[in-house]
Amino acid sequence: MAIDTSTPTPTPARETPAPAARLSPRDKLVLFVLCAAQFMVALDFSVLNVALPVLGADLGLGQSALQWAVTAFALPSGGFLLLFGRMGDLYGRRRLFLSGLALFGAASLLATLAWDPASFLAGRALQGVGAAAIVPTGMSLLTTTFPEGPARDRALGISGTLLSLGFTIGMVAGGVLTDTLGWRSTMGLLALFALIVLPLAPGLLPESRTPDRPRLDVPGAVTVTGGLLALIYALSTAADHGFGRTDVLVALVAGVLLLTAFAVVESRSEAPLVSLPMLRRRTVAWGNLGGLVTFSMMSTVVFVLTLYLQEVLRLSAFATGLVFGVQGVLSVVAGACAPKVIGRFGARRTLVGSLAGQGVLTAALLGLGEGGGSVWLATAAVSLASMFHLGAIVSYGLTVTSGVPDEEQGLATGLVTSTQQVGITVGIPLLGVLATTSAGLLSGVRTVIALDAAIVLAAALLVALGLGRRTR
Repeated sequence: MAIDTSTPTPTPARETPAPAARLSPRDKLVLFVLCAAQFMVALDFSVLNVALPVLGADLGLGQSALQWAVTAFALPSGGFLLLFGRMGDLYGRRRLFLSGLALFGAASLLATLAWDPASFLAGRALQGVGAAAIVPTGMSLLTTTFPEGPARDRALGISGTLLSLGFTIGMVAGGVLTDTLGWRSTMGLLALFALIVLPLAPGLLPESRTPDRPRLDVPGAVTVTGGLLALIYALSTAADHGFGRTDVLVALVAGVLLLTAFAVVESRSEAPLVSLPMLRRRTVAWGNLGGLVTFSMMSTVVFVLTLYLQEVLRLSAFATGLVFGVQGVLSVVAGACAPKVIGRFGARRTLVGSLAGQGVLTAALLGLGEGGGSVWLATAAVSLASMFHLGAIVSYGLTVTSGVPDEEQGLATGLVTSTQQVGITVGIPLLGVLATTSAGLLSGVRTVIALDAAIVLAAALLVALGLGRRTR
């Protein structure tokens, strides 16, 4: 008889309300340090977006290479995330957290002072490595510092809110800073954040590591990171120069071989970065598909709209930041309302409905033109699409972790985080380059939006079918 992997019936809430969480002054300082670091990483994902055209002109980065300003950060931050999480378990989360902060700050300074495209992209890549150390160790330090119950609930709530606000403030601050102080100030802001947080952390954060000390899966991390990097390079280069080039063919073959080797390594590893049996669970497989699509396609929309608003409509960086500021505010509202919607309709239906809503509103962007009214269409459509996007984010996380035994929750949540990072990494290289390499930017943007909307709607249908089936 097949195992029932459907979403279980939620446990009724406790009748006696939990007492209010009271944090000591030291607890508040610890929470400030951890949340400030997470906020800094969230800021990095968005603060540079509106500065891309100005940055490209200053450093000599062509339009077809602009996506590497984003991808150079996202790729290592996703590829090394699970590896650094395990390293924190082995060698100490506090130690790795501090190392990540120091590297992030130094890399931000390098990006601020960059003298050519190579030095800037090197700084962005090192920022990604630092972020990969900060995110998992910072979350582990938060959950181990604050005991389970009201204190941890409050800490996680504050952390989640600041992560959402980080993206919003990054878009607005990026526009203001680029217009007033230049694009370099966006990277300087991140260096300043690290300079403030790093001196406070050593005396406040306790050391923490897991007692069972799992084995480090270095081959798994090397193969998956190398495979993703090779495939993204191949796709990005092929979009500009075609698939006939030797380096494109070599990168494609290397990417496929490395990802195949990764699957083999994970199937034989005692402590894998990704549990292959876990992926066979229906809720895990289809939930992560929904998460991968919602992240990759929304990051692509933000990228091409940034180019469209500044290159086609000739908006300033500040005005572009305001457009995405509206998007961010509505995203925060959606994040707060998502649990209530999930409680009413369930995680599966919310995930499917959110993907469908994101796809429909993305398709509405096909009406963009060269007139001034397109600003309002872009603002309304991307903001409402982002509300559905936030609903998909919350519901896919709950879908993936539902029905998973307590001893496997760590693997399930690791997949959730990895899906987020990989989605952000692959979306722009796969579709974003079509906008920058088309005969006209507007026609390229429309092509990307059409494909983006089609992929999201197809994913909604697949997830509905995959999660809708029930085993006896």
